[in-house]
Amino acid sequence: MYGISAAHKTLPFGTNVRVHDLDNGRTVEVSINDRGPFIEGRIIDLSYGAAKLIRLDIAGIARVRLEILGYGYEGSPVPSPGIFAVQAGAFKDLNNAQRLKARIESQYGPVIIQSFDRGDGMFHRVRVGHESTEASALELAEKLRAADLATQTFVVRLN
Repeated sequence: MYGISAAHKTLPFGTNVRVHDLDNGRTVEVSINDRGPFIEGRIIDLSYGAAKLIRLDIAGIARVRLEILGYGYEGSPVPSPGIFAVQAGAFKDLNNAQRLKARIESQYGPVIIQSFDRGDGMFHRVRVGHESTEASALELAEKLRAADLATQTFVVRLN
């Protein structure tokens, strides 16, 4: 939380990013070490320490531009091949996650439930697919929405 890091849905872990706050002109360099944010319209979630460095306003939301500085913990110029999935839902009630999984896996797969403690309780993410490209995961997301199996979806990188 107090470190200088960030979460992104699809950039490889260890990717070094310069975040430019378009409103106040400040920048901070972070390393991607988590997945998220899972809120529509948001592209990166800074740790408290990183947000404090660029003096985000009290709401913690800003217009930003990302600049990729390098991939991998060694700063290698080429990212490793990705494995992508579609997050079709997140539930506090595990039974709801299991019901969605059962509906989806009859037509699409694989489907996994990933449980995590968000700090305010356990949540259960339903993730579909094991795609080799972000584009194929986006296609899968569209198929899930068209089949009325999910209303809001996110593509996430699994590795």
